[in-house]
Amino acid sequence: MNNKTIGMLAHVDAGKTTFAEQLLYHTHSIRERGRVDHKDAYLDSHEIERARGITVFADQAVMSHKGSTYYLIDTPGHVDFSSEMERAIQVMDYAILIISAVEGVQGHTETVWQLLHKHKIPTFFFINKTDRVGAEVGRVIEEIRMHLTEDVCTITGNLANGEVGEALLESMAERDEQLLEKFMAGMEDQTFWLWTLQAKIRGHQLFPCASGSALQDVGVTEFLDQLHLLTIVDYDEQTLFGGRIYKIRHDNNGVRLTFMKALSGTLKVRDELCYTNGGVQICEKVTRLLIFNGDKSHAVDQVSAGDLFAVTGLSAAEAGQGIGIYSDKLVYEIVPTLKSKIIFADSLNAKDVLKAFKVLNAEDPSLNVMWEESLQEIHIHIMGLIQLEVLEQLVRERFELDVSFGSPEILYKETIQSTVKGYGHFEPLKHYAEVHLQLEPGERNSGITFVNACHTSNLSVGNQNLIKTHLYERDHHGLLTGMPITDIKITLLKGGAHNEHTHGGDFREATFRALRQGLEKVENVLLEPYYYYKIKVEMDYMGRVLSDIQRAYGQFEPPGTTDTHAVITGKVPVATFMNYSTELASFTHGRGIIHLVFGGYDLCHNEQEVISRKGYRKDADPLYSSSSIFCAKGHGYTVPWDEAEVKMHLL
Repeated sequence: MNNKTIGMLAHVDAGKTTFAEQLLYHTHSIRERGRVDHKDAYLDSHEIERARGITVFADQAVMSHKGSTYYLIDTPGHVDFSSEMERAIQVMDYAILIISAVEGVQGHTETVWQLLHKHKIPTFFFINKTDRVGAEVGRVIEEIRMHLTEDVCTITGNLANGEVGEALLESMAERDEQLLEKFMAGMEDQTFWLWTLQAKIRGHQLFPCASGSALQDVGVTEFLDQLHLLTIVDYDEQTLFGGRIYKIRHDNNGVRLTFMKALSGTLKVRDELCYTNGGVQICEKVTRLLIFNGDKSHAVDQVSAGDLFAVTGLSAAEAGQGIGIYSDKLVYEIVPTLKSKIIFADSLNAKDVLKAFKVLNAEDPSLNVMWEESLQEIHIHIMGLIQLEVLEQLVRERFELDVSFGSPEILYKETIQSTVKGYGHFEPLKHYAEVHLQLEPGERNSGITFVNACHTSNLSVGNQNLIKTHLYERDHHGLLTGMPITDIKITLLKGGAHNEHTHGGDFREATFRALRQGLEKVENVLLEPYYYYKIKVEMDYMGRVLSDIQRAYGQFEPPGTTDTHAVITGKVPVATFMNYSTELASFTHGRGIIHLVFGGYDLCHNEQEVISRKGYRKDADPLYSSSSIFCAKGHGYTVPWDEAEVKMHLL
């Protein structure tokens, strides 16, 4: 069986869900075509999606065409739900990027394209809404060439009944000298040219472009045939099973559904699946296999390479996790830059609210749900305000809890300026652990990296691994604002344990104290999130935009200009620029284009202001202490961080 996973992506309102409805209708997967504006779209099955007219969740449908099974994934087009889109991208064989023939390439279109390009997903463009006033296919193709890729080639009118038209032959010949020779010699072997075109598309060297109107059903069936002709997959069912998880959901009874793509082999009900969670290997039996089509599902006994399905029976596997012969875990690059606290009535139990949000956190790990003990508050990480509105509705519907959210705040981080050694000792009566760490500044946006330089004659492998686990088990508070530390290389130098007195938790205490003691001795700096931006405006507005960027503490490259337009690129703090798109739209009368993408963390532009606003008291943090505990005459006593070093047993 030929199983192909096709992703549907777009900037919001480009007509992606309507286009998907047409594909499902023409392949007899649905009897009637729904419409987003009529609130009956098949793939926008959730009440929230229908009410808002936007896709929030990456849902899949199944369709058959000319002997192939197509799994269609409809992804969110709104920037607030980009994390959901990114998780889905990495199981796609091919993607269809829908662009409006009127609005053309918009800000989020570029974000989507860059993700597809980074993960080398072969992509088809479909220029939609050609029936609308102001539609210009030629202009949009030029925008694709300018902003996305020069390797776009038009298939509308150039590919019919397996015949590769002249324009497509030229597109291939322009990019390959050997093909150019064959083209110039008049080679007419259509089988060869079709195979070459398939290979160029799959190899990410050519990107086919079609056009039409999904709403009026113009160009859709032709595109479906072209898609079928030009997409090839070669999954191997004979090898061992391997797969990739792309989302977690819970059914109406709270049963955890783990959605995955089979990349090799076959999987049957009752088979055992192994995966790694928190450094521990877990093996669990598959209790059910389900194929989903919209919000409906049916059970199957077996799935094979190329299938998209859900399993029950896995308790802790996460999105991005490799399964079976794939043991790695993907790192996602779209990360929230805002955080918000959850507000709820005193009559609600905080544990119940936290439990509900932990379920949502399994489904969307970018939420990073945290209980802040010192504040007695639950905090989440978010992309934007629309996401908060959706979450509020979701929690009410699914868990019958009324919650609201505090105003979103910027997610700051902290790092260090130089190398330092940190020492932690934990020895109340009948407990014992000592840890020596070296902290070094890491590369910007490298996170926390761990190196083990501790010899087994000094500390057992089990205890060494325990220290590593504790360093990665949570975000650690910095000293300036209590925000997470990052971009630090931590080396384990030494550690001490006692055969009788070292118990569970002792190394956690010693490790946290060593980390904190090191931070006390070194200069700490505050980091804030930045955007990479790309702004296209008419020349008259260039001066205004450049002064706005300077006022926002941003940097810009020398602008690229044409006779009529300027394109400005650079980097700017999220805090000063998060609402700029509204301002730009206002003074350019909707004609300015802005593209913002997370550009990592860098030095904070107003460090002292943020530190005083946060008012973090490092000595009053209930989770962290930089002092050590030693034992004398049967009693434990505390030694401040600046006096503890001389008392360490291993120095």
